Amino acid sequence: MALIGAATSVGLLAVTWYVAHYVGFVKRADASILVGFAQLDRPGLNRVTIAIATLCNPHPYLVLAAIPVLVALARRRPRVAAMIALVILAANETTQLLKPLLAGPRDPVSWIPIGGASWPSGHATAAMSLALCAVIAAPSRLRPAVAAAMGAFAIAVCYSFLELGWHYPSDVLGGFLVATAWTMVGVAGLSLLEARHAAGAAAAPDPRRTPVSVGRALAPAGAMLAAGAIGAVLIALARPHQVISYARGHEAFVVGATGIGVLSLMLASGLSLMLRRP
Repeated sequence: MALIGAATSVGLLAVTWYVAHYVGFVKRADASILVGFAQLDRPGLNRVTIAIATLCNPHPYLVLAAIPVLVALARRRPRVAAMIALVILAANETTQLLKPLLAGPRDPVSWIPIGGASWPSGHATAAMSLALCAVIAAPSRLRPAVAAAMGAFAIAVCYSFLELGWHYPSDVLGGFLVATAWTMVGVAGLSLLEARHAAGAAAAPDPRRTPVSVGRALAPAGAMLAAGAIGAVLIALARPHQVISYARGHEAFVVGATGIGVLSLMLASGLSLMLRRP
């Protein structure tokens, strides 16, 4: 199952790269969504988005990336800790290697200077690989809540750097897919190691590791989506004319922002669902 997920992610990664660089209407939509994010620019908002986006800069990210590794070690899961470290390293290094190799034509936005080698996004890769590895490190009963929280973290990081004009939205999708592909490879490798270990020694079942139902696995993500929808409604009620006018003038942005948010939660919660059995 995990290897199928990895292969699917690689296939989607190739498709996303091609359409983002060589399919006209996708390139135009990409630029239009970016403009919608960038025109939210306000001095007060920028202070918040810079603080959030830079959490995935190298130095603060090293601290954040150590957390799931330490959690796995605290749970006496050294193989999980090693896998998490390898996934985070491999995903982020892969993105840095792909950037110059896959640089290609984009629809430029004159007042948003983005280099040609921006795909996939390193910040999106970092945020999603951290989110997925946090889900793996968490105890099974906490994975749904961790998935929702870390999916929201990835959304916040990506929305922030898009508002700052650092990347195209398709760069986010590329980063998410790199992180997902390596996570699936890591899960497959870990499953193989644990199966061999179980075959070599009869271990007593751990009563603390109980299966999580599908409903319970997806409930926190559903609650997060509902909270986001309620927040959007409240903002619209507070400033109806401005919000409606902006949404009508930036329809691609509304669709793109919603898609990024839903995808982030789907990836994290989907992993929680896949791992719901001990």
